[in-house]
Amino acid sequence: MPFSIPLEQMSVEDKLQAIEEIWADLVDTPEDIPSPSWHADLLRAREKRISEGASHFLDIAEAKKAVREQLK
Repeated sequence: MPFSIPLEQMSVEDKLQAIEEIWADLVDTPEDIPSPSWHADLLRAREKRISEGASHFLDIAEAKKAVREQLK
């Protein structure tokens, strides 16, 4: 179903609202959203690093702190 959105006529606020409405609709059916094969490859590699002890999980507070440190 081809359609056109008059982006050049929309304000930033209108564009953001459109994005929010599209996202709200998409999250209702996540099984319909295709996932590229490289996602599975990446997840397997990360799981392997975790199981080998080469990586570990951070809780949200630790993750925020690490990001803040990187931004300094």
